[in-house]
Amino acid sequence: MEILKVQNLCKTYGKGDNQVQALKDVSFTIEKGTFCAIVGESGSGKSTLLNCIGALDTPTSGAIYLDGQDLFSMKEQKRTVFRRQNIGFVFQSFQLITELTVEQNLIFPLLLDYQKPDPHKVDEILEVLGLTERRRHLPGQLSGGQQQRAAIGRALITRPTLILADEPTGNLDSKSSQDVMDLLLKASRLYQQTILMITHNINLTASVDRVLSVTDGILSDLGGVRQ
Repeated sequence: MEILKVQNLCKTYGKGDNQVQALKDVSFTIEKGTFCAIVGESGSGKSTLLNCIGALDTPTSGAIYLDGQDLFSMKEQKRTVFRRQNIGFVFQSFQLITELTVEQNLIFPLLLDYQKPDPHKVDEILEVLGLTERRRHLPGQLSGGQQQRAAIGRALITRPTLILADEPTGNLDSKSSQDVMDLLLKASRLYQQTILMITHNINLTASVDRVLSVTDGILSDLGGVRQ
């Protein structure tokens, strides 16, 4: 089942001599449950692509369909609500709320939509994350790897249509990086979660289902294990 469709996407910054084409006619689709990595050097356009897919930035032209919904045909308020309910974000800098415990950070997206957290699901995700014993700790009491695991849990709690992971291991050592990758892979398999991750580290793509590459705003499909 096709869950994401990017069609003829272009993004241009600036005007005249200062014009920069960050994305050049990018098109691809992703099936439900796929763990897809986008690789590319700094400045290649991969972050711009992720921001457009996450509706954090507006493309110059082209279309993005998530679960059949055209993101940029929606009015801004509707798109904001749709993004919150259907896209989970994992950032390089964790972006946990420092005054909230691990468990409170985890359920925060549900509370934003006035949903009552299911205690059993919360317990399950904490166990998957390996953070059951840390549920009442504040982010400042956790290691970098533990903070990123909590951030992944926050993205998973709503069972979103798509998780976008922006260099999720960028601030971590090699051991913590592998732990985070293992957790993302586990989430992909356990929950049939669709994940799109950008990284500059090609070594992190060994176990993902599909790899895309962006160079100078042009996307290439490098294939993968499962198609």
